[in-house]
Amino acid sequence: MSVSLLDTRVPAVLLRIDRNPFHHGTLGAVRTLGRAGVEVHVIADSAGSPHARSRFVTETHSPPPPGASTEEIAAVLRRVADRIARPSVLIPMDDASAIAVCRLGADLAYGYLLPDQPVDLAERVADKAELATVCGRVGIPHPVTLVPDSATQATAFARQLGLPLVAKWSRPWRLPPGSGLRSTVVVHSQEEAQALFRRTEEAGSRLLLQAHLPPGPDRDWFFHGYADRAGVVRGGGPGRKQRAWPRGAGLTTVGCWTPNPEMQALAERLVGALGFRGVFDLDFRRDGTAGAYHLLDFNPRPGAQFRLFADTAGVDVVRALHMDLTHRPVPDGDPLPGRDFVVENYAPLTALRPRRGREFAWHARDDLAPSVALWALWCRHAARRLSDRRPTPEVRIVRQASAPALLPSPTSPTD
Repeated sequence: MSVSLLDTRVPAVLLRIDRNPFHHGTLGAVRTLGRAGVEVHVIADSAGSPHARSRFVTETHSPPPPGASTEEIAAVLRRVADRIARPSVLIPMDDASAIAVCRLGADLAYGYLLPDQPVDLAERVADKAELATVCGRVGIPHPVTLVPDSATQATAFARQLGLPLVAKWSRPWRLPPGSGLRSTVVVHSQEEAQALFRRTEEAGSRLLLQAHLPPGPDRDWFFHGYADRAGVVRGGGPGRKQRAWPRGAGLTTVGCWTPNPEMQALAERLVGALGFRGVFDLDFRRDGTAGAYHLLDFNPRPGAQFRLFADTAGVDVVRALHMDLTHRPVPDGDPLPGRDFVVENYAPLTALRPRRGREFAWHARDDLAPSVALWALWCRHAARRLSDRRPTPEVRIVRQASAPALLPSPTSPTD
């Protein structure tokens, strides 16, 4: 892609509040902008994170603390803007960042270029309870969703929806680190639904119980796009989720760019009805009985696998955003259906099978250091997880003539 397509005088600032060292979407954004000659600043927890090793990172900056208020996030952004000292394109990389930036839009205009967005729209679409209401109003298929007000009602709703069902926290960005709570889980009993409801205060948002659409071949899909200043969707496309982690309700580990006019029409209709502007990532699941595509999630920021949708002009949603906000024309490249995306640490065997046109989450010939850092970090992470799962050795007391001694049971595992 010609460097002249992007205005390299305008830096980009990536903001991520989520403390996740394995967020490959951040590295993807660093690379796609850096390769085009754009100065890239990253506001994120970069200690030990592979993205910090990329040769395309200009500078890293300390992020707001976990659970930061909007005012604290604004203070960090003002500090970075003052350091850069010229307007920059600001790109939120997680939901909490996208919501804060949307709220702060007018206050950030002095130092950042942003899509013109209603102040509450990012929060409305990211909130899974609000999304169900939005889908009903716009006429987009969405799984039946109920919001219990009590543990007793959670049990009743589980009985009404049938098991298994899906439980979601309406504002997953509020989940406290280390709580063990996940944004989405498949519930197999009424007791599980009731137990989750009892953790509502800890989770920081409402519990949703949703009808379960069974996974299956060709049922899980996603759509990435950028809605420009005129509301035209650019720089993305529909993709089929071939593998996920956790299976059936997790991040895309292997995905393929697959034409799907029906889903594309749904995405464009939804974005147009909302008046949404900016980068978005939608998750769909096809109902195996009726064949309808149900919207599961609306993420008002780049999806982690957005680089899958780089077209023949080299345009993806992040580049389209930068070009549009700097008033550069966005070229109309041709789609590249069949191109696939692999997250190596979750799908190593797939990554080892060569395929033309493949985009890796971590590996890149022109930027090798992040991949090396990833595997070192991943091995430590895997070893720590295995250690945490190791059963606690049984202990037996052996009485001796002097003092008691604690010895491992002969059948207990040893280090």
